Amino acid sequence: MNGEEVKSTSKEYVLQSWSKQKGLNPIPIAKAEGIYLYDFDGKRYTDMSSQLVNMNLGFGNKDIADAIKEQVDKYCYVSPAYGSEPRATLAKMIIDLLPDNFGKIFFTNAGADANENAIKIARMYTGRNKVFSRYRSYHGSSFGAGNLTGEPRRYPLEPGIPGFIKFFDPYIYREPIEFESEEAATKYYLAKLREQIIYEGPDRVAAIEMETITGSNGVIIPPKGYLPGVRKICDEFGIVMICDEVMAGWGRTGKMFAFENFDVKPDIVTFAKGVTCGYVQLGGVAVSKKIAEYFDDHVLSCGLTYSGHPLACAAGVACVNYYGKAKILDNVNKVGAVLAEELETMKEAHPCVGDVRHIGLFSCVELVKDKKTKEALVPYGQDPEGIMGKIIGELKSRGFMTYSHENMVFVCPPLIITEEQLKEELAKLDEVLYIVDKTYL
Repeated sequence: MNGEEVKSTSKEYVLQSWSKQKGLNPIPIAKAEGIYLYDFDGKRYTDMSSQLVNMNLGFGNKDIADAIKEQVDKYCYVSPAYGSEPRATLAKMIIDLLPDNFGKIFFTNAGADANENAIKIARMYTGRNKVFSRYRSYHGSSFGAGNLTGEPRRYPLEPGIPGFIKFFDPYIYREPIEFESEEAATKYYLAKLREQIIYEGPDRVAAIEMETITGSNGVIIPPKGYLPGVRKICDEFGIVMICDEVMAGWGRTGKMFAFENFDVKPDIVTFAKGVTCGYVQLGGVAVSKKIAEYFDDHVLSCGLTYSGHPLACAAGVACVNYYGKAKILDNVNKVGAVLAEELETMKEAHPCVGDVRHIGLFSCVELVKDKKTKEALVPYGQDPEGIMGKIIGELKSRGFMTYSHENMVFVCPPLIITEEQLKEELAKLDEVLYIVDKTYL
């Protein structure tokens, strides 16, 4: 096919996610390399969101591709009941990267089913049924993960499954209370969470699941002491603490896993995305030794045909090895410091920028109509005039490819990006923000 044929056939036969189908105009991609994509006319686009914050190592990574090819020549698939070298190797590699309280991995196909199986495991382990998660959260769109999700993408699944309880993020920028410090905010949010657990019945709560750093709902970074405080509440009431590292894990924050930034050890960690960087789909649930030992004598009632798919695990082994070989964490911290400085400068320069939040190469720009009132550029859960789509369109026309959610634009480039590449792209974002200042304020 040529580019127009790819586009027209896609529009005729493919249902595109999270979109009204009328008026879609997908860019047909002919090739991709590093942080760049190219259409059939040779136009270059820069991937400034790592696709869906999963292509951490960019396109065309030869180590990962070669590992997949090598596994194809051995066998492409055996069921989870068989021993598979890449599956066993990757499981050990991941456990070795996690804190010393972790014991085993249950592999899944992606992040959504990782989160579904995590809460299922927590319920079996505790014998309880309630699960706490946050309003500003996204854990997947399948039925269980969609009920775990707190933001508007859960609405089509309602009325939902009983036992899913929502609480509020420590979203200090939008909190009407003026806290004197991060520690004061932490004290408030933890007190409210503990109170809510007591009202729900602590002996009925199986798990608290949180994105370690809230991802598509705003890169909301927990204040000082917050995650250790949640850990303490979980210990007090025998609740399983689950950290969703699907988006924030695998080097995105400058640590291999985001919870390492906050001096805490969860009981369960879910992961996907950066474990294979999209080369083959894979997710997983890492469980503590205690939870793993429980299933020595109790049936693990979880199962997926493609759990721990050999091709995916082969890709995962190569991918995890490459993080170390290429010193990816060093690059994230080095280039992430430049990203932080540039975004803070934009915050000062543009009336439309209410806040910027960043850690490593995980960041967003929150757009407002008024800096003093913090009125969002578009209302929560709504964008009747398509303002955010127009802003993303301006970026797209300049070859800066990313996405928006609510009133936020995300800057989450591949972890291999250089300082020079980053600055070249951020100049485009700066240019578009001037357009926003003039057009929408």
